[in-house]
Amino acid sequence: MRVQEQWLWVTDMGIIDIDKAYVAGTYNRFPVEIVGGKGSIYFGADGKEYIDMGTGIGVTAFGIADDEWQKAVTDQLSKVQHTSNLYYTEPCAILAKMLCEKTGMKKVFFANSGAEANECAIKVARKYAAEKKGEEYYHIITLENSFHGRTLTTLAATGQEVFHKLFNPLTPGFVSVKANDIEELKRVATEKKAAGILLECVQGEGGVLPLDAEYIKAVEAFAKQNDIVLMIDEVQTGNGRTGMLYAYQNFGISPDVVTTAKGLSGGLPLGACMMNEKTENVLGFSDHGSTFGGNPVCSAAAINVLSRINDALLEDVKKKSDYIFEEFKNAKGVESVSGMGLMIGIKPIGSASDIVKECINRGVICLTAKTKVRLLPALNIPFDTLKNAVDVIKTVCAEFGGN
Repeated sequence: MRVQEQWLWVTDMGIIDIDKAYVAGTYNRFPVEIVGGKGSIYFGADGKEYIDMGTGIGVTAFGIADDEWQKAVTDQLSKVQHTSNLYYTEPCAILAKMLCEKTGMKKVFFANSGAEANECAIKVARKYAAEKKGEEYYHIITLENSFHGRTLTTLAATGQEVFHKLFNPLTPGFVSVKANDIEELKRVATEKKAAGILLECVQGEGGVLPLDAEYIKAVEAFAKQNDIVLMIDEVQTGNGRTGMLYAYQNFGISPDVVTTAKGLSGGLPLGACMMNEKTENVLGFSDHGSTFGGNPVCSAAAINVLSRINDALLEDVKKKSDYIFEEFKNAKGVESVSGMGLMIGIKPIGSASDIVKECINRGVICLTAKTKVRLLPALNIPFDTLKNAVDVIKTVCAEFGGN
């Protein structure tokens, strides 16, 4: 008898009731218990199949129970599952090499999540500035509507007051400015003696909003002119999601630090903070650390994911993106469509949360981002599966749009 079967045997409670009784109430879960899946299809305990258009919020880049990914993970599990960072392991080293060669970055620090990768980036920016300019240069400039994590420091970096309530005082030294307003950013960064600037090229949790290309280039130029560390948060946008390996590559810029997580390891916890030639030697012995960062199993999973994100796949991502944009551009019940690649926000006339609930009833799992329906399907979702999901979402948008 499996352990979970043994524990179920001693209670009359179902999984949803057990979860509600014993798991901290931080999530407003949908009433669906996922018991399995394959590719872009989830299997529910209710016997239904669900098309997955959310990939665990941009995590399962190649879908559920992917054969190649599973083999990479289980092969490593049969060798060693953990060693700590007191020793060398092949997956960690090879993954760092791959990331640097694919981006032009020079060094990588591995963590467990996007928030931790962003914490590392902030430490890099502050130490660099303190050593180069003085300890009074410590402010980090972020954007209103941004999202960088849920630790106290990355909450401070997040430019949305709704996430700050009841958790003050947050870590000091963060200022959020309006997106796409270069003059405000220049003024505040100068007044506050900024150590770094932290941006998402596409604001995911903020509503799937791409920044203006001219703005991103102007921020890069300003940062270089003033020796400010430019950090790009690729936690959600990275690893092929926008049609390039990393979203900043769509804009032709060269950041000093790039952070990523979510889709990097395809379903296991792994974050990475990549540093260029300007920042590669900022962190020295004992400046930072992570017990699980670069875990060999998570790293083996990420090697498999990165090795499969090639030009052909990225071109396919762009084609699928074009299809989705075209389908929703003038669809009934839809006001607008935003995003990049397979990171798309649909602003409906009706309630986004009600639409997502009804889509789940009809076998399609998608997400919300503020007032939008958010789509983050697997990079390799079959076109016929994608079409079926789009048809359902379009129908529901029309029904809830009063047209």
